[in-house]
Amino acid sequence: MGQLWQLFLMFLKVNLLTTSGPASVGLLYEEAVGSLMTEEEFVQAVGFSSALPGSDALQLAMFVGYSAGGVPGALVALVGSILPPTLILLAIVSLLQRISGEAWLANFVRGLTPAVAVLMVTVAWKTFQGEVGEPIGFISILIAAGTLAALLLKAPAPLVLLGAGLIGVFVYR
Repeated sequence: MGQLWQLFLMFLKVNLLTTSGPASVGLLYEEAVGSLMTEEEFVQAVGFSSALPGSDALQLAMFVGYSAGGVPGALVALVGSILPPTLILLAIVSLLQRISGEAWLANFVRGLTPAVAVLMVTVAWKTFQGEVGEPIGFISILIAAGTLAALLLKAPAPLVLLGAGLIGVFVYR
């Protein structure tokens, strides 16, 4: 029981102090290697969890937990990993639910909307340009215009993206 509690506290600590990704892997390395597993086992765990689809951090937590305590260890590590973000998200949602009727929040969202739209357009423009200094080709403009037209005509976005990708495969050989 003591090892399961140690696993829970370790993953609780890692997920409270990091935002997941490389930072959590580094902290988890410091916490797990030597006390729960060898460096070689940890490297294998990172490689294995990165190769599978899904959240690397949760897979790594379950792998380390399973290595240290079998199925109960994997479950305890998983709970320790998802508890902090779940509680934080529930607190934020609860707060937003309480202030949802406030006029200043509606005005905040109204002011935020054009900024997000401009941000999306800026990212799209940079992506559309491709390599720095590369001119935008006529075919790219046609694909963009066709995509916009299809979306304005309420075509399903996944099908529009699939179509644009297939056009790109055949046109940009």
